[in-house]
Amino acid sequence: MRTGRPKAMLTMSGDERAHLLAMARSRSMPAGLTLRAKIVLACEREPSNAAVAQRLGVVPQTIGKWRNRFIADRIEGLYDEARTGRPRTVEDEAVAELISKALARKPKAATHWSVRAIAKETGIAKSTVHRLFQLFGLHPHRSRSFKLSTDPFFVEKLRDVVGLYLNPPDKAVVLCVDEKSQIQALERTQPMLPMGFGYIEGVTHDYHRHGTTTLFAALNLLDGEVIAQCKPRHRHQEFLAFLRHIEANVPVQLDIHLVVDNYATHKHPKVRAWLARRPRWHIHSRPPMPPGSTRSNASLPSSLNAPSVEAPSSPPPTWSKRSTASSAITTKPHVPSFGPLPQTPSSTNSPDFVSEFPGRNTSRLLKKSPLTGNAVFFACSRRS
Repeated sequence: MRTGRPKAMLTMSGDERAHLLAMARSRSMPAGLTLRAKIVLACEREPSNAAVAQRLGVVPQTIGKWRNRFIADRIEGLYDEARTGRPRTVEDEAVAELISKALARKPKAATHWSVRAIAKETGIAKSTVHRLFQLFGLHPHRSRSFKLSTDPFFVEKLRDVVGLYLNPPDKAVVLCVDEKSQIQALERTQPMLPMGFGYIEGVTHDYHRHGTTTLFAALNLLDGEVIAQCKPRHRHQEFLAFLRHIEANVPVQLDIHLVVDNYATHKHPKVRAWLARRPRWHIHSRPPMPPGSTRSNASLPSSLNAPSVEAPSSPPPTWSKRSTASSAITTKPHVPSFGPLPQTPSSTNSPDFVSEFPGRNTSRLLKKSPLTGNAVFFACSRRS
C-alpha cells in the first residue's frame, strides 16, 4: 500500500539527458552542481527518494528538493540563484567620476595617477580603486611609446620588403645590409683575472682607447651566411667598396636584391650611379624608423675590448643556385606576393654566427634580424 504524497513523474529529453551526463562527469564544475545532476539522473530510473538518497549518501529531503526543482525549472533550476550579498557602498556616479578623473585629468604634483593618489582624491578605498581599474582595464601608471611613419611611400616599401620574405625571387640572392659605426676599440689596463671555483671573472674598471671602426655586413636571408668588412670611416666611399666586395663574391648568374635602410650614404649620387650601371642589382629601401627604434642599434654595445679590429680573412661564402623544389618561383623582374605578415622571429629561430678575427682573441657575433632588415648584432670578447 502506497503511503505519503504522490511524486510527480520525472521525464527528460535526450538533449537534457546528454547535458546532465556531461555535468555529472565534469571535473571542472562545482561539486554541488555535479551532485545535483547525478540526483536527477538517478531519479529518472528510480522513483523512490529513499533509495536514491541511500545510493548517493544524502538525506531524502535533498533528493526531493532537486527532483521538484528539475521538474519545475528543468536544467536551469539546478543552478544557484544570484545572492544579494553585501550592499554596494560605491554608487555609479562615484565610479563614473573616478573613471573620468583617471582618463581626462592629471594629478597636481605628479605625471600619472597612482591607486593611492586617486583614492585619496576621490575618497574611495584604494582596494576598491584597484578592483575598478582592473575591471575597466585602466593602467594610469603605464605608458607605451609609438611613432607613426611620415613616409608617403610607407605601404609600398613595406610590401616590397616583406614580399622578399614571403615570395623570394628565383636565381637571385637577397642580402640585408647594415652598418655599425663608431665602434670603440678599448683595451683594459691590466690582464683579466679568469673565472674560478668560488669567484667570477675579473676585469679592471678603466681602459685605454684605440680609436673607432665601422662594421659593414650583409646577411643572406636564405642560409644565414654573412659577408662582413671593417672600415675606418663611414662614408659613401667605404659603402661603395663594400658593394664591390659583395659584387666579387656573388656569382655573376645570380641577381642581387639588397635590403637597406634610409641612411644618406646609401642614396649618394655616386652610389646610385654605380648601381645604375649594374642591372642585376635591385635596391629595396625599408620604411624609415623613428629615432632610437632600430633593434640592432638599440642592442649594440658601444665598445670593443681590443686595441684594433681587422676584417676577417676567412674565405667568402659559396653561393649556389637555389633549388626550385625548395623555394618559391617567380619570373623576373621580381613581383612580391603577399599574405599574412610573418611573426617576429624569436631567438630560437634566428641562428647566431660567430667567427674569429685572425691573429687576435677578438670575436664578432652576427645575428639575423629578418623583419627589420638590420643584419648585424656586433659584440667583441676580451683581449687575453
